[in-house]
Amino acid sequence: MIPFPDASVPETDAFTRAYWDAAAAGRLLIRRCAACKRAHHYPREFCPHCWSEDVTWELASGRATLYTWSVVHRNDLPPFDTRVPYTAAVVDLAEGPRMMTEVVGCGESELRVGMELRVDFRGAGEGLAVPVFRAP
Repeated sequence: MIPFPDASVPETDAFTRAYWDAAAAGRLLIRRCAACKRAHHYPREFCPHCWSEDVTWELASGRATLYTWSVVHRNDLPPFDTRVPYTAAVVDLAEGPRMMTEVVGCGESELRVGMELRVDFRGAGEGLAVPVFRAP
């Protein structure tokens, strides 16, 4: 797990607790709808595709491809102000959903649309972790 001592702690509640507990253990969860069979991310209590409430947690493979990115060189908001430059990205998870994230450990010149990525986790204090992605 990548240290991230300056991070704001993500807010958790009864619904998202399973997601954050899994992330702290190095596992990425997504939601899958039993009605339409489609996966989605970010975690919601209903399916954004068919509106069914018959959705369950599923362990994601952690594999993704890079859809798009932007290297942020200036951000005045904590905790990001101390981490510039960083790569804000959108990835396509192997299970189907798109996910906003950060690509770490990869120089700007190495980034390519469609490149393979793997999930990693950045410690976020108080026993929490945030999923980020890196080249395998």
